[in-house]
Amino acid sequence: MAAGTFTLYQANLDDLRMQDLLSATVKLSLHTSTYTPNAGTAGHSVAADLTNELVNGNGYTTGGATLTGKLVTAVTGGWKFESDDPTWTATGGNIPSWRYGVLRVDGALWGKTSPLIGYFIGDSTPADVPATTVGNPLTITCPAAGWFDIVVA
Repeated sequence: MAAGTFTLYQANLDDLRMQDLLSATVKLSLHTSTYTPNAGTAGHSVAADLTNELVNGNGYTTGGATLTGKLVTAVTGGWKFESDDPTWTATGGNIPSWRYGVLRVDGALWGKTSPLIGYFIGDSTPADVPATTVGNPLTITCPAAGWFDIVVA
């Protein structure tokens, strides 16, 4: 499954430095349609602002999957952030349906505890991504253009 259009949380945009993300633990968590992202400058900024994450169990771990293989790669006029594709496998039951994927730092960075980076909608409709049935993997594909890029104007 490919990630949808990525939206940066503006509350952390002034602090965002790509190289910081390479040494930080970055996680992807999944949230239901009852989460309402607030990406404005006075909006959500830390993990404590998040709501309605999938519950722990059936292959999903609360807090999300740690991104591996992180890279910051040059693009025309800037940089993109990418990683390996995070995967969960449904075991003991279905991984529930979800709508939003949220990238965040796990731990302290930029003077904040677990600052948020951005989010995407899992289905372009938008609609909920259906439950992942037992024995099947749920893989979120990092877009070829990276999770996001920052280009200097």
